Amino acid sequence: MWVFPLVAAGVAFAFAALLVGQFMRKRRPYLAAWAIALLMYAVASTALFLGVLNGWSSTEYRVYWLFGAVLNVPYLFLGELYLLVRRRVVVDVVAVILVFLTAFAVATVMNAPIHAQALSTDLPLGKDVFGDGTMPYRLAQYLAYPSFILLVVACVWSAWKMRGRPELRDRFVGTLLIAIGATIVAIGSGVGAGLNVVPIFSIGLLAGIVVMFWGFLRASRTVSVAPAPVEA
Repeated sequence: MWVFPLVAAGVAFAFAALLVGQFMRKRRPYLAAWAIALLMYAVASTALFLGVLNGWSSTEYRVYWLFGAVLNVPYLFLGELYLLVRRRVVVDVVAVILVFLTAFAVATVMNAPIHAQALSTDLPLGKDVFGDGTMPYRLAQYLAYPSFILLVVACVWSAWKMRGRPELRDRFVGTLLIAIGATIVAIGSGVGAGLNVVPIFSIGLLAGIVVMFWGFLRASRTVSVAPAPVEA
């Protein structure tokens, strides 16, 4: 099953490269936030690929947990905030807070004690590796879980606002696909890791990022507005 996280990493790197290219041209902050999130997704998928292929090392698991379980969803949500919230200063404050939380998460996860015996399974659980109730394990619950719920709600609300407007159909469909892709990843990773079933986890990881990529491409299509009729 190592091939699925490997392909997921490739798709995520391509997705991130596209976002970086668009950011360099348009200088939109939501593109930068999403590029960071997708780079994290790609790095986490690479760590998962190595862990499933050759067995987990402590470094691989720390990288996988930090960028896959804790940080990438908050940055996806940050990008959505930049799209939806008109008062830029409000989202800038959220971004600064997230940067400090990122530094805290990096220091916490990379320096936390690890139960090495827990790494012997194909898909080690964070509560077994770090310990149930410890800060590295709780960080996923404090940061990623609320961010996922808010991301899906924001995407659905954005799509609802665009309903019934033919010129925004691609953006409407694309926004829903992004929400669906994030949900596929969440369900696949939760069920796969909880049951220690690598195929569910790996296929969900790949399917989710492909759907999100598809959604972004669909939402990024140029909006065509029909010209107003010319009066005689």
